[in-house]
Amino acid sequence: MGVKGRMAPEVFFIDRSDRRSLQMQLATSIVATILNAHAPPGTRMPSTRALAAHLGISRLTVTLVYQDLVAQGYLDPLPRSGFVVSHKAPLRRIAPERDERPAHPVDWSGWLQTDLNTRRHITKPRDWRSYPYPFIYGQVDPHLFDHAAWRDCARRALGTRDFTELADDRLARDDPVLVDYIRANTLPRRGISARPEEVLITLGAQNALWIAVQLLARQNRVAVLEDPGFPDFAEALRFARMPIEYLPVDAQGLNPEQIPENAGLVFVTPSHNIPTGTTLPLARRRALLQLADQRDFLVIEDDYEYEMSFLEPPSPSLKSLDGAGRVIYVGSFSKSLFPGLRIGYLVAPVEFIRQARALRAMMLRHAPGHMQRVTGYFLALGHYDAHVVRLRETFRKRREALVAALGETDFTIAGAARHGGSNLWVEGPEGVDSSALALKLAEHGVLIEPGRPFYSAPPEICRCFRMGYSSIDEKKIAEGVAIMQACLDDATG
Repeated sequence: MGVKGRMAPEVFFIDRSDRRSLQMQLATSIVATILNAHAPPGTRMPSTRALAAHLGISRLTVTLVYQDLVAQGYLDPLPRSGFVVSHKAPLRRIAPERDERPAHPVDWSGWLQTDLNTRRHITKPRDWRSYPYPFIYGQVDPHLFDHAAWRDCARRALGTRDFTELADDRLARDDPVLVDYIRANTLPRRGISARPEEVLITLGAQNALWIAVQLLARQNRVAVLEDPGFPDFAEALRFARMPIEYLPVDAQGLNPEQIPENAGLVFVTPSHNIPTGTTLPLARRRALLQLADQRDFLVIEDDYEYEMSFLEPPSPSLKSLDGAGRVIYVGSFSKSLFPGLRIGYLVAPVEFIRQARALRAMMLRHAPGHMQRVTGYFLALGHYDAHVVRLRETFRKRREALVAALGETDFTIAGAARHGGSNLWVEGPEGVDSSALALKLAEHGVLIEPGRPFYSAPPEICRCFRMGYSSIDEKKIAEGVAIMQACLDDATG
């Protein structure tokens, strides 16, 4: 093989702020250089010593990367020493030809009828982990997760037998291991019995809700939502052009007596209202189902976080009380495992699930089979139950610490889940707007979630905000709340 010059070490780089390993970063940099046609076949690579000195990394790291790229066909070893770009490397990228004809820019305002960026939604800083006091809801504490167990389940799912099965196109079918566990273990704990054809795996609860809305939205019927409530419920319905009526949440949650006569869909979070945490009592649950039967409407139950019941056992799910098949049940493992998992599920009568499966197939066929199998093993092998026990005990201590710390301030607890949960709904003093307060607190490393996005028509001064304790260390809670009081004192003089 002829050698066509040597690449300078300076063409490669690594980013110390990048969370990927140095080995992965270097391999990525070399592959990108080769694919971008900056290094023709036969070009000599920098020596391991020179490249390691330039990047400030171990020579062994460079050697391991070179050897891996030889195995992948990007590099060839020289007979005596060194490495060169291989003739077997993948084809280079082709530079696009420039079209000199005059072009007319697309007027996207005429094509995109709705600006989805203007919707009301909950925002979190992308770098929220860099803040010392992140009272952010729904995020994971990696110290509470059994990485070794998850890695073992992933290894099992990567075995030859499983990989061959999961590599096939499953069309619209879901992983039987995951579905069987949900049917045999998860749902019975909520008093629900379901056949395999009554369960559909989704990309998280949000995907499940979107599918339900697309199938059930009617312009001649009203959708009823809790207020305050989860803003994405409303935005999905608005996108489907279904009329919406908001019902205020009181100390017992949504009041069935206020549901309008022309209701078609009722969205409810009975275990823990979003964001107040209010739990719907059993009497109102029964009244809601009785009314649904009398007026012929459907109920979509988002039963998120029922596992976090460390103060008392959770109330029966609406679905467990439903004898007529009017409840569409939505569950998810995003809050109890980690939000990046994006594994949720729908439980409903066969007729609905059949249509939901067909609609999902039009969008994405099914959730990634490999991730379904890993999750299924994690559940079936008992790791999930052990994980939930750790979460409950930790969250109980954190909630106690947060309640005690807030008791020493001018803030009051306006809402909390009766069974437990992982957040509190907090109210500031008269005249204090939570959005302005959140900006001030962020400057001091404290993150809270202002209440404005949760209201259909927020007050001019929205005093309420959400404080999560799923990802903040118990030892930091009192100190973070003390900073909140200090900022409040400074703002009010």
